[in-house]
Amino acid sequence: MKYIDEFRDRNLCLCLIKKMESIMGDSEVTIMEVCGTHTMSIFRSGIRSLLPQSIRLLSGPGCPVCVTPAAYLDHAIALSETEDLIIATFGDMMRVPGSISSLETKRAAGKKIAVVYSPLDALNIARNNPDKKVVFLAVGFETTSPSVAVTAIEAKKMGISNLYFLSAHKRIPPALRLLAEDSELKVDGFILPGHVSTIIGVNTYLFLAEGYGIPSVICGFEPLDILQGICMILYQLKERRAAVEIQYRRVVKNDGNPGAMALLNKVFIEKDSEWRGLGTIANSGYAMGEEYKELDAGEVFRLKERPSVENEGCICGEILKGRKVPNQCPHFGGNCTPYSPLGPCMVSSEGSCAAYYKYG
Repeated sequence: MKYIDEFRDRNLCLCLIKKMESIMGDSEVTIMEVCGTHTMSIFRSGIRSLLPQSIRLLSGPGCPVCVTPAAYLDHAIALSETEDLIIATFGDMMRVPGSISSLETKRAAGKKIAVVYSPLDALNIARNNPDKKVVFLAVGFETTSPSVAVTAIEAKKMGISNLYFLSAHKRIPPALRLLAEDSELKVDGFILPGHVSTIIGVNTYLFLAEGYGIPSVICGFEPLDILQGICMILYQLKERRAAVEIQYRRVVKNDGNPGAMALLNKVFIEKDSEWRGLGTIANSGYAMGEEYKELDAGEVFRLKERPSVENEGCICGEILKGRKVPNQCPHFGGNCTPYSPLGPCMVSSEGSCAAYYKYG
């Protein structure tokens, strides 16, 4: 398969493993893969079992479903009780637990909750149901938020007045700063998300190297991408330097995607945002800007702040911060499995608990 098989070449992978062993010597290194897609790729391709034992990989908070707080689900569930209202959401959100229920449970009870594949699907639902209000659950990082921005712009242009967005969009750089400042974490290097970086570019990560001296590499998602990215981090550590480098150059440009960023800045404003497990992080979220306030479900339906209530004993928060790994959770594989998850890390296809359960 052109452009796939080349990045899964076994012999090249083994060459990179040999190279790591020669770079490492006796030193030990902890590297965090920030993105949930990297976590799944690392497990699926067996990278963990191939790496020298002195290299420790940690999973970070880069799964959009996992970091969406329970309070946000509670708002969505409460909205689903509204007469003549349809909730439109990506499928991953259906089974994520709120404080006492989930969207899946509500749909089974007869509430109108539609699974969509893009924000434009929600726009079509609104257009085809003018007598209903449609609320799209807008979650995800800088990768998905531009498509929501485009949908909001289209809705205004088309005069569709029954579509609203409940925004829980997140910005990755502020979360990385929080992790870099965590004295308990002690991460020697970051594998940065390729698709987010396609939008935001490189400069927004420079604080990791310049402020905290942490080597970082933007990686693609195939086995050779990840192994080469780890090698690049090891070289930086060996040479006692810290930089933000791009391994994923076939996709990521230094300045990202200015067009997508312009759309984000047109529709959204930055705001403080709550992350499941990490708490509220300054300027780490996107809210609808003044020009698009009439599409903001939080404003239109006057949703009030509410505290998140997590399932007792679930340690997804500690896992998202990299302080614990899934099999340290007493519920892992017992009363918490992908078939009956207690927390979002076991629900999401990019969640680290789901990855450990399936491949660990």
